[in-house]
Amino acid sequence: MGDYRSLIAVGFGLLLCAVAWADGLDGPPSLLESHDQRLQTAVERRVQLLGLSEAAARKDLCLALVDLSNPNEPRVAEINGDHMMYAASLPKIAILLGAFVEIERGRMALDSETTGSLTRMIRNSSNEDATKILNRVGKNRVNEILQSDRFRLYDPLLNGGLWVGKEYARGVAFNRDPIHHISHGATALQVARFYYMLDTQQLVNPKLTRVMKKMLGNPGIQHKFVKGLSNLPGVKIFRKSGTWQNWHADSAIVEARGGHRYILTALAKDPHGGEWLTELASSLHELIVPTTLAKR
Repeated sequence: MGDYRSLIAVGFGLLLCAVAWADGLDGPPSLLESHDQRLQTAVERRVQLLGLSEAAARKDLCLALVDLSNPNEPRVAEINGDHMMYAASLPKIAILLGAFVEIERGRMALDSETTGSLTRMIRNSSNEDATKILNRVGKNRVNEILQSDRFRLYDPLLNGGLWVGKEYARGVAFNRDPIHHISHGATALQVARFYYMLDTQQLVNPKLTRVMKKMLGNPGIQHKFVKGLSNLPGVKIFRKSGTWQNWHADSAIVEARGGHRYILTALAKDPHGGEWLTELASSLHELIVPTTLAKR
């Protein structure tokens, strides 16, 4: 029995290696192979200074930080990065992806009505538009795209990831995720992969990538990451957040002066989780952008 379990463990490890290897095959480096211990130590220290170490230990806080300042060498740090949590409206980015995949395939038109719905869904977190687009793409089709070999944004080998199993409206879930049975779920690392694939034009073609990123810009809700970075000049944020009861989530590509760029994703379960994310945004920003640049 012991030998059998050892073989399973080895096989699982090889599968993870295969996922990581394929993720960076003939393209940008894989985030799964870009862990940076120096950045990891710094992130853990900031979490400790903010008094959030116990929350992290309980897995009530999950985050991923990816330094993109050198595009050829992304640096990754994470805390509970592969722990899947309820993520409220954050998985609307999965509906966005589903729509753009179908647009790229010629199955949907990027007309003014569709552009308006997608933009409101992302910037203003419109539930009505999210449900409308979800049904246009197809409820099961969105999750098929997330699980496809092309994206693997929901992957059992990585403990899940992005999932949309319920309309953003009243009613019951039509398809909870197969591992954790969550209706609207995410892991910090898989959300970071979404933004990394967007940034490196691995989601859709370059023209549609620019449209997707534009929709993620100019956030219409001024809280969490946006609030935490609001006093910093020259910062551009491309983001999607989510909130429901005690669940709080945020995710973004952040561009700053001096060519500094990074991805930040975080999920929290706590009545004060939104405040945590605001504090984390400003604190972790300092790990990527030198203070002298951040305040200019």
